[in-house]
Amino acid sequence: MKIGPTRWVKSSYTSAEGGNCVEWSPSTAEVTGIVPVRDSKDPHGPVLTFPAHSFADFIVGVKNDAFSALRQ
Repeated sequence: MKIGPTRWVKSSYTSAEGGNCVEWSPSTAEVTGIVPVRDSKDPHGPVLTFPAHSFADFIVGVKNDAFSALRQ
């Protein structure tokens, strides 16, 4: 999906030391129902897109530690 100019917001888990640097665009999600996500260290790199309801389910899972078994 090609998206136009947008305002990117860094994840609250992104630190100044690098690490997991994820950005998303809530304004695009609100207008289109599609959540664009990118690596903030590579702003000109690929953008992944997800349906808003799927992204919301993913965030709930992260907050509930539903994916901890995948780290083993």
